[in-house]
Amino acid sequence: MEKIFGRTNGLKPSERKRLANLYNRRVPPNRVLTAELARTLAALSAELGKPIGLLMDRGGRVLRVAVGDARELPIPESALVETRLSGYRLLHTHLGGGGLSRPDLSVLFLNRLDAIAALEVAEGHPTQLHLALLSPPKAIEEDWQILPVRPYHEYLDWDLGAAVAALEEELSRQARGLDLRDGAGERAVLVGIDRGEGVQAEADLAELVELARTAGAVVAYKELVYRPSLDPRYAVGRGKVDELVSHAYHQNAGTLIFGVELSAAQARELEAVTGLKVLDRTQLILDIFAQHARTPEAKVQVELAQLKYLLPRLVGQGRVLSRLGGGIGTRGPGETKLELDRRRLQDRIAELTRKLREMAARRQEARRQRERSGVPIVSVVGYTNAGKTTLMHALARKGDQGENKLFATLRPLTRRGFLPGVGEVLYTDTVGFIRRMPEDLLEAFRSTLEELRDADVLLHVLDASQEGALERYGVVEDLLGELGVEAPRLLVLAKADAAGGYDLEFLKERLSGLPVSALSGLGLDELKQALAQRLLAQGVRPAAWASFPTQAGVPLAKG
Repeated sequence: MEKIFGRTNGLKPSERKRLANLYNRRVPPNRVLTAELARTLAALSAELGKPIGLLMDRGGRVLRVAVGDARELPIPESALVETRLSGYRLLHTHLGGGGLSRPDLSVLFLNRLDAIAALEVAEGHPTQLHLALLSPPKAIEEDWQILPVRPYHEYLDWDLGAAVAALEEELSRQARGLDLRDGAGERAVLVGIDRGEGVQAEADLAELVELARTAGAVVAYKELVYRPSLDPRYAVGRGKVDELVSHAYHQNAGTLIFGVELSAAQARELEAVTGLKVLDRTQLILDIFAQHARTPEAKVQVELAQLKYLLPRLVGQGRVLSRLGGGIGTRGPGETKLELDRRRLQDRIAELTRKLREMAARRQEARRQRERSGVPIVSVVGYTNAGKTTLMHALARKGDQGENKLFATLRPLTRRGFLPGVGEVLYTDTVGFIRRMPEDLLEAFRSTLEELRDADVLLHVLDASQEGALERYGVVEDLLGELGVEAPRLLVLAKADAAGGYDLEFLKERLSGLPVSALSGLGLDELKQALAQRLLAQGVRPAAWASFPTQAGVPLAKG
């Protein structure tokens, strides 16, 4: 017997059988219902004293039968890829009269149904039919369009297929227009959460926009939600989630990105209720790292962080994936799929951890060789996208120019340069820092970041043109303290040519930094002089040829 969903307690076997027989019904593909189906539903619903719902596909086949309102029908994931509609329609009875309720319309919208219909039942007979379809995203009406209420027999010949085809054509046309305007990137709705942080919450949302852009997403809509404490189920509350889904629909977005770390339960509930892909800030950062990882070491580090994030989020399906033990002296069926998945992840994590230890040992040997060479080391650190790589290029006159993206550089970079009065130096760069750095990611990159301890001088690069520069400075210094880095610092106020005069003077006075523009060359000579003085103060012995004439920062001779 086919399964009956919803409120089935107290049903007699004969009633269950009659409900199961509804699976054998068939409606013409382009019709909402037939007269025979309307009479059958009305009579059975009146006899049970409960509403009955049917979920049908575009071929008119009944896929689900439920006792209860529209929310009792589980909607399967759509198999249709080419359209924005799910390909399902829902027909249910209303015993007490009245039109489509708000929950009915929410089911229509959240599940992208082709249509939802409510059949009024009076004294066991079908009467009025209420019908609603989605509105096109750019329509001025609500998210749905409710058709005029009519006696059900007037809708028997109404062409539902033509209405759905017209709606999908409009959806497709608008989606193509958005793709041409914004490129082929995945469109996303961004949600920042203000838990009483005020200006910092706005800065975090702006940073989330940059993270999404770096990951390749198109920001279709963004919103800062005030929420002193997160809802344990939906993070921002069910009402706000419905609003966000509406924005996603109207902006043709398929992804929701939250600016906080979601629990596994919250992510599952949000995906289930919205039908959208749901990412949190940690996943977004991990995605960016995965995209930018090029060297074997960076790939291992990123994969390790991703697996550690994924492991506690593995979930089973109730008792289906639980361990089924037998009685005394028996072993049961053995490990379940969930446990096997966890075992594989744990084995892979152990293997990657071993590889990282081996790479760390090789890196340590390389550091010893650099120390034996006596060449001083200047490590460049800073918040992500502060301009570290561009500054290294200007100082060493080689390497990449850098990109205006977050975490554009993951692999440790080492470049040789020359400082008048000192001689040859090594500039090293590593991954940029960020506020609330994911713990698994920080742990995976710890062996790389520990190179900072061997530096003779740390060049802390701070983007002076960005709002919140003072807070970003504090984030980097806190992370350096957490890593146990105690090397002398020299602060560079980068992108000085793009910074406001008042802001630049405030940072110079507050932090005693050197204004520099790597692109225009502003302050580069002063920076080199300050670096040389700091290295000499640290006891670095200048090379014999360090004071020879130079051209473009490169010694003319090494005699």
